[in-house]
Amino acid sequence: MSNAPAITPSIVLFGDGRDWHGKSLLRAFAKRGLRPVVAPLPRCGFSTETATGLSVPGLGNHKPQGAFVRFIPGGSFEQVTLYLGILHAMRELGVTVWNDARAIERCVDKSTTTFCLQKAGLPTPRTFAGADRSTAEDIVARLASEGYRLVEKPLFGAQGKGLRLVETVDDLSPPEDVDGVYYLQEFVPPAQERHQDWRLFVSGGRVIASMIRHSEDWVTNIKLGARAEAAIASQDLVDLAVRAAGCVGADYAGVDIIQARSGQFLVLEVNSMPAWNGLQKVTSLRLSDHVVDAFLDAALPEDIRKAHAVPMTQEDA
Repeated sequence: MSNAPAITPSIVLFGDGRDWHGKSLLRAFAKRGLRPVVAPLPRCGFSTETATGLSVPGLGNHKPQGAFVRFIPGGSFEQVTLYLGILHAMRELGVTVWNDARAIERCVDKSTTTFCLQKAGLPTPRTFAGADRSTAEDIVARLASEGYRLVEKPLFGAQGKGLRLVETVDDLSPPEDVDGVYYLQEFVPPAQERHQDWRLFVSGGRVIASMIRHSEDWVTNIKLGARAEAAIASQDLVDLAVRAAGCVGADYAGVDIIQARSGQFLVLEVNSMPAWNGLQKVTSLRLSDHVVDAFLDAALPEDIRKAHAVPMTQEDA
């Protein structure tokens, strides 16, 4: 008889399961005797012929107890709307979704993230977003006259792509290059000799790992050449990261924080589909295991969780 874990339709993993993160998550589930239904969102949809109203390969008429969202692919406005609609529908069916569509929408749209941070009273750099070019020019001119620079970011960008340092009005991108929306954030000069910021990984309401990213350039993303260093965050930093994830409703998140020359910590972004392979390289903790355990604690009844519990090793403590 095979010892392979049986497929359990109680858990669905949205993603293709083939990237590093997908494989790592599937290994973590397998340790707990679970093999989720792997469902790439482009293969999912809606159907009036199923009991749930959804068409998810491998689920049929079954409603899972939990859905873990690893990846939402890009596409047309209509495609992305459909993908998010599926996640909204899962939540409406009473399924525990990590992260659910509301959190993803708040994080993917940087302007909404900024709004949530300000509403929660969390420190963040001065930020402006709008579609009017002349308004963007006025903002740049005013801040430049005060001696400040700005960072132009794609509203839906990630991994440091498309960032632009703006010192004068002439540095602004043409409207077609920013899809008609200007998102401008005050540039925070480095508090140290080199550029650096923090990435704190929040899962289930607590910080499970953190690192400092060092760079010769002002863009500190690992994929663009920054160096990661394991670091123990202060309680103030931990509290700030947890509150930032909470204000957007993210169950797991990568929170980017920078220190100003005044010493104050400022939240730059909250990532609702964070990569953690860079962080994994500088920590002994098995991050996917911690994320999966927190997710199962939220999604499954206690008796089922206990049946699939894995004893924690000293390195995971």
